Amino acid sequence: MDLRKYRLDEPVLGTFSEERDEYERDYARLIQSPVFRRLQGKSQVFGAGTGDYYRTRLTHSLEVSQIAREVARRMRKQYAFCSSGEHPGLIVDPAVVECASLAHDLGHPPFGHKGEEVLDRLLAEEHGFAYEGNAQNFRILTFLEKRAGSDSGLDLTAAVLLAINKYPFSLDEPGRLKGVYGMEWQGIAQLRHMWNMPAGCSTLEAQLMDLCDDIAYSTHDIEDGIRAGKIQMNRSFFEDDRLVGHLVQEIVNDQGNLEVGWEQVDIPAMVKRVLASYLEQWEVIYAQCDREPSRTRREMKARWVSTFAGKVGVIDDQDKGWKRVTFVQDGRQDLDLLRTMEIIKKLAWVTLIQDFRVQRLQKRSEIIIRRLWDSFKIQDQGSLIIPPDWIENYERHRSVWPWPRLVADYISGMTDAYAEKVAAELYASKSGTIYEMD
Repeated sequence: MDLRKYRLDEPVLGTFSEERDEYERDYARLIQSPVFRRLQGKSQVFGAGTGDYYRTRLTHSLEVSQIAREVARRMRKQYAFCSSGEHPGLIVDPAVVECASLAHDLGHPPFGHKGEEVLDRLLAEEHGFAYEGNAQNFRILTFLEKRAGSDSGLDLTAAVLLAINKYPFSLDEPGRLKGVYGMEWQGIAQLRHMWNMPAGCSTLEAQLMDLCDDIAYSTHDIEDGIRAGKIQMNRSFFEDDRLVGHLVQEIVNDQGNLEVGWEQVDIPAMVKRVLASYLEQWEVIYAQCDREPSRTRREMKARWVSTFAGKVGVIDDQDKGWKRVTFVQDGRQDLDLLRTMEIIKKLAWVTLIQDFRVQRLQKRSEIIIRRLWDSFKIQDQGSLIIPPDWIENYERHRSVWPWPRLVADYISGMTDAYAEKVAAELYASKSGTIYEMD
């Protein structure tokens, strides 16, 4: 049995083409699923529908998959163990990484990270549950989503499921903030046991997907920010002490990025150096592009993607007894480039997410999600205004599907526009007619 192509719940009798590879079937199941299509209506940084130019969760996922696929192809040539099959978790297959990248953000609710934050707070305060986007991915892929021939999940291969699992932990463990819900962890834990995966370690494909997600975020969101005028490409903006101070504070407060060695550098000095270098590069490319901002934005993005993607490699992780996908220079982890990427990511966060206009939109998003939650959370009332197919599915699985989790599942599956539409139907004086199709 090929452990990488094993499926947890494949029916004995299926209707599929024998000519397709297993990962091609996974790819088809993903891109033809409603949950994947709904990513076009979910926010990346700017709200979905803000404009034709700006990225959504869908375009972001496509861009991550393109970067990851190309890097995976290079890694298979560069590292013999990535294709030798000595361990299923050390193989890097471009098709698997592509599928994982397409699926990595399926669990995000409407309104981006604000939506995730609000749902998590509501569930925790009222029921002691957690809502976490990465965990919701597996709930969707193994339980909520439907496909032809199956009533529960897309039933993807083990390789793709574990390539999505960048936090290989159960959220039922005390103190865990990211991972997999207990119900879905049973299947993931089974696969990890079959593969003999070291505790706390993710596959190389999962690590590669995660790093390429960061590459896309740190380059593409900056491009959107420049296009929107939130990031001004001039010296007065980049040399503003307040901007530098905000970036430094974000770095100091971020406990999730201590491994890049911030204690080794003067953080304010490095922030200033990276900002100055970024602006200098812009000015050179701006002149080369005949002073056309749109061409300059695209060229800047392309060069930074190339810089980051070209440095992705594999080193031995001595602490875990495993291998690590990271930026590599001369056989060692390139901490300077990792810190540079973090500064650029923080630049996007400080200038885009923390903009007061964006914060107003996020406050509005919070109000919408809280109103939806209040409307649905009491089962006797909520069951009358949630679509019948959701209620029927709940009745079939109520032994493992508590009502508060169903409400969170239903709200999290909405696009930004649909969440606003339902809230308007419930709270506005008038919105559409009863003959509109959901």
